[in-house]
Amino acid sequence: MNTHALPADAPALSEEELRKVQEALPDHVPVLGGFAGQVTFWMGVVFSVFQIYTSAYSPLASVIVRSVHVGFLLFMVFMLFRVRRGGEDRGVPLQDWALALAGFALGFYHWVFYVELMTRPDPDLLDMVVGTLVVAMVFEASRRVMGLALPLICAAFVVYLFFGDALPFPYGHRGYEFDLILHQLYRGVEGIYGIPIQVSSTFIFLFILFGTFLEKAGMIRLFNDIAMGTVGHYTGGPAKVAVVSSALMGTISGSGVANVVSTGQFTIPLMKRFGYRAAFAGAVEATASMGGQIMPPVMGAVAFIMAENLDVPYGDIAVAAAIPAFLYFFSAFWMVHLEAKRSNLVGLPKDQCPSALAAIRRDWYLLLPLAILVYLLFAGFTPLYAGTVGLGFTVILILGGRIAATLGHRAFRVFVWVALGLIGGFYLKSENLDVMVGAVALLLLVTGVRTGARETYRLVLESLSEGARNSIAVGIACALVGVIIGTLTLTGLGGTFARVVVGISGESKIAALVLTMVVCLILGMGIPTIPNYIITASMVAPALLGMGVSLLQSHMFVFYFGIMADLTPPVALAAFAASSIAKESAMKIGLIAVRVALAGFVIPYMFIYDPALLLQTDSPLAVVYITVKALLAICLWGGAASGYFLGPMGWPMRVLSTAAAGLLVAALPVTDELGFALGAAVIAINWWSSRKALRPA
Repeated sequence: MNTHALPADAPALSEEELRKVQEALPDHVPVLGGFAGQVTFWMGVVFSVFQIYTSAYSPLASVIVRSVHVGFLLFMVFMLFRVRRGGEDRGVPLQDWALALAGFALGFYHWVFYVELMTRPDPDLLDMVVGTLVVAMVFEASRRVMGLALPLICAAFVVYLFFGDALPFPYGHRGYEFDLILHQLYRGVEGIYGIPIQVSSTFIFLFILFGTFLEKAGMIRLFNDIAMGTVGHYTGGPAKVAVVSSALMGTISGSGVANVVSTGQFTIPLMKRFGYRAAFAGAVEATASMGGQIMPPVMGAVAFIMAENLDVPYGDIAVAAAIPAFLYFFSAFWMVHLEAKRSNLVGLPKDQCPSALAAIRRDWYLLLPLAILVYLLFAGFTPLYAGTVGLGFTVILILGGRIAATLGHRAFRVFVWVALGLIGGFYLKSENLDVMVGAVALLLLVTGVRTGARETYRLVLESLSEGARNSIAVGIACALVGVIIGTLTLTGLGGTFARVVVGISGESKIAALVLTMVVCLILGMGIPTIPNYIITASMVAPALLGMGVSLLQSHMFVFYFGIMADLTPPVALAAFAASSIAKESAMKIGLIAVRVALAGFVIPYMFIYDPALLLQTDSPLAVVYITVKALLAICLWGGAASGYFLGPMGWPMRVLSTAAAGLLVAALPVTDELGFALGAAVIAINWWSSRKALRPA
């Protein structure tokens, strides 16, 4: 735990308190002890090594990698998660051992019988038995990890496959036999081995592992110190630290709940100490942390799935998300600032804040893997290649950082520059950057043995195992939502639903957008962002496409509100995670989080009506114009929501501020002009009234 950035008298969570917080989270992965713990630990290491090797060299057919990936996930789930969550830990029951081993063994079925499965047109009895068992295990694994909501939704799609022929037009289908349904869900690459699990077994796993290694290397400490040093001493500094540190964490971690636990363990107690209500402190951290899923370069798992669905480079998705991500965190920062001004909350004393420059000078080398990753992603390399190289270089830095304790930091700096020079020269000559990174890592391993830094290898092994554990929830969700995709592609239900949406909205774009937003928020109350995105994008995006909205815009719209759904009560994972640290009701935190994030609700509508906000234009002036307009709309919306702008705002001014923000979003003839004029009037009147209130009587 990194508490060194806290002032000396600031409350912090102890290791025991942090453990209890993590265990209280819905998606917390338990830690086993004894023989079962050792088996699971080493299985996690093997899992990670398998994924790194297959990602780097692609020695196996894609469907084999997906099948083995699911086998590893099933083993980890049945070893770590019990039939009922909570209660006394009595070890792993025999039936869970059996399920874990069976799930792992069945994961090799596509490998062993690959030729037969590819050449045999119809499933035989063994295929049907194995397929039924694997699909059932995926459902049970999902229930253990994420609860009943997602398995029940997916089960409804399976029921539709079997009995949808009994439904009236246009919702019914022609009817399908069991063998065809099983082929769709298990044998082919349309069901549980579809695009989501393909992305999970390649990009997502690598980037989760990348983030895990960087966290182990000390990146959280660096981000916390930068945030404290840059904004900690300003008005409302502790809350602004939460926003900035969460934004920085979002560059390496796409998990909102993980961000809450990693940064919230010191920002929430810090906010409470400086006068913020517990519920507001938790809401700020929850809101800021959820933005990590849309923060380039390492966005959430949905971004990788979106890239595959749209068949565009991941770098294009990251570029499109850049301005919306900035606006999301700006809106959270702005709401925090307004709350601090309204409540007269001060910042930290400057002498208690660490120096951001000193932190960068101390840990500058930790930024190198991120810089290399960004360069490779935007230089046209695949995310798979970029993630592999970034991961390898991170391992080099972890090993080198520990070896520096023996050889001295000067020797380590020399080593880093020599390694960079070798890598650069080799890259320019042959472009086999992954080979060179591997060679340097091997050199470091040997050096580590000779210098006695063997404890570092334990750290590497722990990172490999922990990365595998961190991938469980995402991987199982990706496997199960394949059932939905398989159902939609077999029955054409997505097109039917799109026609229904068009009918309900009366072909009105704004009505269709509001309906899509509502569906996203409702679905997000019970299921994670990944299935929320897949369901909504598959069923609603075609309707928006018919109304002139591009696929990228519609998918980003769904993605954005899927993130917002994790803040929406009554079921809000981010609020739940924050409540465990803030010691406040998750419902209160969720309601306040919606208010904190409220200004951000305008952003998706703006990039729907003007794709320049997603950088889908060749005109820099158009990008500047829409960004400035969005910033003004967020500021006005925030003032209306909080009741404070340059000074207190009464209800008449809050109504006018809301109207001005709405006009800026509307994108209709003359609405921009009216919005700018009304916004300027609101700002001028609020400034005058606040100045008048400060004058002596």
